[in-house]
Amino acid sequence: MKRRRLGQHYLVDREVIRKVVALAAIGPTERVLEIGTGRGALSRELAKLGASYLGYEVDRGNFEATADAVRGMDASVELADAFEQSPDFEVLVSSLPYSESATFVRWLGGLEFRRAVVVLQEDFVRKIMAPPGDRDYRGVSALSQICFQMTVLGRVRRAAFSPQPRVGSVIALFEPRRRVTKEEASNISRLFSLRRRLADSALAELGMSRGVGFGGRRVYSLTPDEVHSLCLPERE
Repeated sequence: MKRRRLGQHYLVDREVIRKVVALAAIGPTERVLEIGTGRGALSRELAKLGASYLGYEVDRGNFEATADAVRGMDASVELADAFEQSPDFEVLVSSLPYSESATFVRWLGGLEFRRAVVVLQEDFVRKIMAPPGDRDYRGVSALSQICFQMTVLGRVRRAAFSPQPRVGSVIALFEPRRRVTKEEASNISRLFSLRRRLADSALAELGMSRGVGFGGRRVYSLTPDEVHSLCLPERE
């Protein structure tokens, strides 16, 4: 699949690339991962740092461009979908295709890592940081807040990309809070498919009530920690 179809806008501004790399604060012994390498502009800078660099790219032309960009460095580039892998890394740095943002959150939430510095669509970051009860508070919001401590580190102007996106972008820091299993993530998604329902009714319909009563509260009012406790797998 071509990355243009995935909503990819290539980060090309060298000043912004240097800023993203600096914010990642990569140490000389840390293993670095990039997903969605594009044409290798960010990859080249990342491969100069840390103990090793691993990049994933799904577009063959971009994969070949990235491989050329990091040739001769302690770097490996894979022509594969990172979201189907479980790589071993400590720091993730990426400028993601916007259409893959929710998939990224679900994938990262199941992995062990130290920090991730990612360029994302501003509206998406606003959604995943939305508090309970907010109109933007969804399943991906609860999942993100269960899994990560998130901080917006800065804005990225549209002119920093080629082609320019129609929406604003930000640099976001993800620090691990707790990991979730695929089953837990699926349960969160199921619960929030009924986000406007009374919580007790939704939980009963999904077989997740566990005798917990929430009175007149609706699903979208539940805190991330409440959601997580409800969505843990049943013990035998």
